[in-house]
Amino acid sequence: MATASQNIARYTITAALPYTNGPIHIGHLAGVYVPADIYARYLRLQGKDVAFVCGSDEHGVAIPMKAKKEGISPKALIDKYHGIIKQSFLDFGITFDNYSRTSAEVHHQTASDFFVKLYKQGDFIEETTAQLYDEQEGQFLADRFVTGTCPKCGNEEAYGDQCENCGSSLNATDLINPKSTLSGAVPTLKETKHWFLPLDRYEDFLKKWILVDHKSDWKPNVYGQCKSWIDDGLKPRAVTRDLDWGIPVPVKGGEGKVLYVWFDAPIGYISSTKEWAKREGKDWKPYWQAKDTKLVHFIGKDNIVFHCIIFPSMLKAHGDFILPENVPANEFLNLEGQKLSTSKNWAVWLHEYLQAFPDAQDVLRYTLTANAPETKDNDFTWADFQARNNNELVAIFGNFINRVVVLTQKYYQGVVPEAGALSSEDKEVLRAMQDFPATIADSVERYRFREAGQELMNLARLGNKYLADEEPWKVIKEDTERVATIMNTALQLATGLAILSEPFLPFTSSKLKKMLQLESSTISLGWNSIATQSPLLPAGHVLGKSELLFRKIDDEEITAQLEKLIATKKANESENKSVMPQKEMISYEEFSKMDMRVGTILEADRMPKTKKLMVLKVDTGIDVRTIVSGIAESFTPEEIVGKKVTVLVNLAPRPLRGVESQGMILMTENEEGKLVFLNPDHSGIQNGATIS
Repeated sequence: MATASQNIARYTITAALPYTNGPIHIGHLAGVYVPADIYARYLRLQGKDVAFVCGSDEHGVAIPMKAKKEGISPKALIDKYHGIIKQSFLDFGITFDNYSRTSAEVHHQTASDFFVKLYKQGDFIEETTAQLYDEQEGQFLADRFVTGTCPKCGNEEAYGDQCENCGSSLNATDLINPKSTLSGAVPTLKETKHWFLPLDRYEDFLKKWILVDHKSDWKPNVYGQCKSWIDDGLKPRAVTRDLDWGIPVPVKGGEGKVLYVWFDAPIGYISSTKEWAKREGKDWKPYWQAKDTKLVHFIGKDNIVFHCIIFPSMLKAHGDFILPENVPANEFLNLEGQKLSTSKNWAVWLHEYLQAFPDAQDVLRYTLTANAPETKDNDFTWADFQARNNNELVAIFGNFINRVVVLTQKYYQGVVPEAGALSSEDKEVLRAMQDFPATIADSVERYRFREAGQELMNLARLGNKYLADEEPWKVIKEDTERVATIMNTALQLATGLAILSEPFLPFTSSKLKKMLQLESSTISLGWNSIATQSPLLPAGHVLGKSELLFRKIDDEEITAQLEKLIATKKANESENKSVMPQKEMISYEEFSKMDMRVGTILEADRMPKTKKLMVLKVDTGIDVRTIVSGIAESFTPEEIVGKKVTVLVNLAPRPLRGVESQGMILMTENEEGKLVFLNPDHSGIQNGATIS
């Protein structure tokens, strides 16, 4: 196990494989890809040997189901979204050394070989078990396609593999009132044979490796979820599934079955590394098998168990691979106060953002880093995005650079002036700048990217304060030599910003380096140069053309994004609006037995100690009777007194919370799920009028 005190020869950095059932959105970026890219860029600036790998996750039952919905083949679907995702990452500046896909031949072979090795070693157990089956769809249900009530916390939207409310590990058959997300039907149990990885065999190993060895260096949310799983007792987990889309099970008896997507997907990191190494003429094995390699997985919190419990157990069983040194999982990012959702279209899609805000990649990177959900769920709002840009990137970082370069052009025709004797203020800011590489590095090494990003902005704040205090635009009138020293000092700070900003604001860093002409053959600066080299920018060096690093974002642009978000949400809700299927046929005679009348609500009171029930006095035209109705969450008593309603009057009386209900008010729901009265409220309709 490589540690900070040991000699680390190389770094293998993985980012969770995005699923190809939709594009990339800001939740993915904040949770995984921006922090992973910051880390990889930082290490490269340190001169480290880095393999930063990822790829599209293209297997699992969700792919053929989404393809069916879009009216295309599964292959066409994965090609479509793989292309969108890969290009979005490229345009956004995520510097993967290799971006692969799990449909690639190298991955199929790698995953198959991995399975076969564990199979031959006797690491699997084979069992015939009863699995949930959707009769309407004619297929077994993957765990994520079953929802129901969590038996441990009562969450009614728990998945078949995990409750995201309490973090408990579940089997689909554990759920109370399970429901298929494919058809909405109640699934049945059907026997099938599968291979299982007996995670209970690895409990002792996991206890020591995680709960002892990584007690002090893993994030509390990661450590806590792992501890909960281990303390709860690990159970065998299926590694195969009854599907026709995926990697075929490569052993006898595996016909008609594929490797479970959670088993094959993390192996995608290894196959992506193989693909990269072959292209670069390297040996892939040291990046996964050498003890002096540091392996780090960047994921969201919904993947903690797979990367900290299951995949390490697979690697341990295989025997040839190193284990991750850290798994700095982030929590979730919400959008405008609501949970991001691909299926509900409540998201800011990366490829659409890049079209709406061309050349503003760093604005989003900065905002997502500043609001990174590192220790708790956080919220992205367009108002905050605008404020971060206008009040910080423009007013602090951009303002400092613009003043330095413009004044240098004005006073010295763009040539770095010779510094004279340094004042105590000059020495202090230059000394302070030399501390920033170590300060930022310390935060990055501890995966505190939000903290690191703010330290970078503090360097820009230092520059602004220095210029404001020294006021070269005033001093130039009486002491030109002093101004030369001030501007030389300010240019050193600008150069420090150009280098240190590269992991966080790569496009800005590139622009700034071009303005300062840092790419010339005579200047070679790295991360550690800021603390060890002085001056960074020599006198006589000629600057490039000045340009604004950032532009202000107007209210109209933000309003357009908010309107677009609301419009797409409404369109999606309308498209996905579910209608209850027609009920079983009844005869005319059965219908004619129902006596429905128009009535008026005379009194209404909430039933004590209930949320939904209301006790009504209703004039039905034939009598005044008591009816208990579950409408208290949609109406107040005051707004319904005097309202005409439709009443089923010949329904057998029923006691509810000690009150006898003598009928039923007929209701429906609107698009927001709010109850609505079936409305007979028109002039001329009398109480007691029958409905036919």
